[in-house]
Amino acid sequence: MALVQIPPVEAHVRWDRRADRPSEVRWRGHSLHVTDLDAVRDERSAYPAERGPRITFVLRSADGSRASVVFDGRRRRWFLEAVEAAA
Repeated sequence: MALVQIPPVEAHVRWDRRADRPSEVRWRGHSLHVTDLDAVRDERSAYPAERGPRITFVLRSADGSRASVVFDGRRRRWFLEAVEAAA
């Protein structure tokens, strides 16, 4: 399956310092326990001034689902932008 884009939803991210990646993402009563990091897109060095720097993480959970979370540097907040149900 593919990641399905959704309107950005503010999320709370718990960071695992040892693994250097998010360990848990919570949003609107849902929770995703992260087991792996599929991809990182770092836009901090080249970004439109009106949008601000962003870092996108594509995460994989224990149940096989995936999610895309973004750290918006201008607003200093995390947002969930895409989800994929477990196969």
